[in-house]
Parts: sequence; C-alpha cells; structure tokens
Amino acid sequence: MPISPVHTFKTTALALGAALLASALPAWAQSSTSGPGSASSTNGAGNANSARPATEQVIVPQVDRRPIKRPRYPSRDISVGLYGGTYATQNFGAAGVGGLRLAYHVTEDVFVDATLGQSKVSDEAFRQVLPGGIFVNKNEKLTYYNVSAGYNLLPGEVFFGQGMAKPVQGYILAGVGSTKFAGQRRQTVHAGFGLRLILGDGFALQADVRDHVFAVDLLGKRQTTQNLEVTAGLSFYF
Repeated sequence: MPISPVHTFKTTALALGAALLASALPAWAQSSTSGPGSASSTNGAGNANSARPATEQVIVPQVDRRPIKRPRYPSRDISVGLYGGTYATQNFGAAGVGGLRLAYHVTEDVFVDATLGQSKVSDEAFRQVLPGGIFVNKNEKLTYYNVSAGYNLLPGEVFFGQGMAKPVQGYILAGVGSTKFAGQRRQTVHAGFGLRLILGDGFALQADVRDHVFAVDLLGKRQTTQNLEVTAGLSFYF
C-alpha cells in the first residue's frame, strides 16, 4: 500500500519532537536540582556563618605562658631620723636637745610623727638669788615623747647653682605627748611647722620649730609654760 505524503510528514514531525524532548530533559533536571534545594543550602550556609560570633578568632595561637616575677619597689613611706637643736625651757633658759624621730607617711600630704627627745635644764640663775636654788641638783634632765599629725604644704624646689635642684616642702603639725621634768610628769600639747629638703632617693634634711606647752609647779605656783624647740636632723626613708 503506497504511503501518503501526509503520513510521512506526521511521522517525521513526531520523531523530531521526541528528539527535542529527549535533549531538553537533562537541562530541566539540572535546573530543578539547583533551584530551591540550592537556595536552601545557601541559606543554611549563610545562617551558619551568621550564627558564628563576630569576635570568634579564626586562628587560635598556641602560646606557652611563662611565669613572670614582678619587681618590688620600696614604698619609702616610713622614715627614721636623728635630730638636734635647742630647747628653751620657760624661766630656765635654753639648752641643747637631741632625739629620735619616726614618721609614717599615710598619703602624699598626710603623715604621723613620733619623737623622743632629751635636754638638760639648769637653775643656775635662781641659785644666784635663792640659796640652794630650786632643783636638788644644779642640772635636771628633761625628757619627752610626742605623737603628731602633720600635713605637707607648699611643695617646690631649691636650686643649687644652675644644674642642680632638690625637692622641698613645708609642713605643719600638732600633737600630744608627755614631758618629765624635775620629778614631775606632765601632759604636753605641742604645735609647730617645718621644712623638709629631699637630698636623695632615700634621705632628707628636716628642720622644724615646735612649741611644747605643759604645766609645772616649781615656784610654789602651778604655771602653764611655753617651751620653744628648734631642731634640725637627717631622716632616712625605707
């Protein structure tokens, strides 16, 4: 039976359509795989990256820690010193005085100070008027100890020539203590001022003036006396 041209055309068209469909299937399958699935995987990676802290270190260095011994610097808050000068006892004149000083600097400006001193008092002037004088002996020993609170003020520098300068500071102080004189022990109140010159890293030159106020009963009448002391000395800090 002869094949008509129409049948031949249909057969050719069907074959061509099947070939085109077969060639389009792999591309469609690849695009469908990289579509929603790929987006979800990309979103998952993005979520993972966003979940990582911003401060997280990517590379953690492996450093061997070694113990370090910190240096210890001296605070130099405590000072010990010796001093000497003049102690003027009211009604009996002036005589030499010497003693020991111990201080603790609480802050840069505030300090506490303790002193222990000794002097001699003579009644020679009274012996010229009164036979036998006032004391049993011509010279009597006067000893005292005081505890003071002080405040540093007027810090500055003193220049020695053109190439040397030393720190200097003034201070005021006041306190209480006890004075033993002619067999009597009397409570003492004192106040004064001074100047401190820092000569080096661990020592200073210190001079001060103090007025010791205490009562005595030597001339038949209880009398409050003003006793002026002027001293200078060297203090060592540690």
